[in-house]
Formats: sequence, structure tokens, C-alpha cells
Amino acid sequence: MVSIIIPVYNEAEQLPILLRHLQKMSSGFVAEIIVVDGGSSDNTVQIAKDHPKVFYIPSEKGRAVQMNTGAGLAKSEILYFLHADSLPPENFDSLILAEVKKGNNAGCFQMRFDKNHWWLNLMGQFTRINHISCRGGDQSLFVERKLFKKLNGFDESYIVYEDNEFIKRLYDNCRFKVIKSWITTSARLYEKMGVWSTQKLFAEIYWKRRFGASAEELYSHYYKRTSS
Repeated sequence: MVSIIIPVYNEAEQLPILLRHLQKMSSGFVAEIIVVDGGSSDNTVQIAKDHPKVFYIPSEKGRAVQMNTGAGLAKSEILYFLHADSLPPENFDSLILAEVKKGNNAGCFQMRFDKNHWWLNLMGQFTRINHISCRGGDQSLFVERKLFKKLNGFDESYIVYEDNEFIKRLYDNCRFKVIKSWITTSARLYEKMGVWSTQKLFAEIYWKRRFGASAEELYSHYYKRTSS
């Protein structure tokens, strides 16, 4: 069985869509859906509490903290971390279980955006490649609990880039599998900032990290660019 862990912050619009989607696309191997809220000020908390299939958990803000909190309370041996604006493929849970049975104890799905733009379509095609440079949190992430604990989970000093930092450690310590089915993620940041400005920001974060920038420096740069 699979425990789904969804970190949220002000996702009142997207969360109901995702919960309906999970119910429709699951093949019956989801043990629980854990929604970990980082202090939302909209109706996110009530939506989570009102859903009969959701286990709601309050947390400090920050996806790394929220995901670790959810993982610590999960019941299943397979953890599946999912962003609120990413919709996994049909039978996603059975696809994950099949890979774990093959000995692939961590992995993700190929990713496409919900916006038809040639550059975003190209970026989606790159996610088919099993290389660390083609990974990101919007592709979702499954990992066996024992491996997650062995690696001490997400580094909570990261406010941004937390997925990439943890996935890099997974690549170093296990057989990482890219499942050949598509998860569809929102292009809302690209729509807000513009495709090229957003891509430039992600490239800057990537290279700053490669050249040794701290978690705090990465967040400072990201916040400055996205809040302007």
C-alpha cells in the first residue's frame, strides 16, 4: 500500500481538484492521503478536514518540514510525495507498487505541463531522461520508508530546492526509476512570471546550488525574484 503525502499552503482552489483526481485515478492501493498544511489563510484546512479520505496535519511552513512531518506519521512502507498542483496518471499507485517489487525503491513519473508552449513541452520531454539534472518536485516522488529514514528525509534547512537536494541523495544511494507515464503539473508560476523569466530563475537557482550557495542564499534569491 501507498501513503500519499501532500504539503499545502493556500491551496483551496487546487486541493479539491487533486483529491477528486486521486480518487478517480487510484487502483485501490492508497492506504491514506495525508495533507500537511503550513499555515494556510484560505479555506485549505477546512477542505482537508471535510474530506473523508484525508488525514489532516498542521505543520510549520516549508515543504521540507511538512513532508517530513507527514512521512513521520505515515502508515505504509511506500511514501508518495505529491504537490497539490500535480495530477498523477491513471493507476499511479499500482505503477509505483510494481516498480518497488522490481527493486526500484525510489522514483518519479515523467512530467508534462498543463500549458501548451513549445518550451514547456520540450522541458517535459527532458523528464523522460533518467538523470539527476532532469528531476524536480513537480514530477512527484515515491520512496520506500526504510530508505527515506536511512537518508534522514528532506533537509529542512531548504525552503526551496528541497526536492532536488533529496533526489540527488537518492540517486547516490539507490536505483532511481522514471516511470514511463505522465504526471500533469500546473504551469501557474510560468503564467505568473512569464515563461522565460521563470526558466531563468530556475537556471539561476540550479547553478547557484552547483557553485555552493547555501539553502538560505537560494531562498533569498528565489523570494526576491518571485515577490517583485
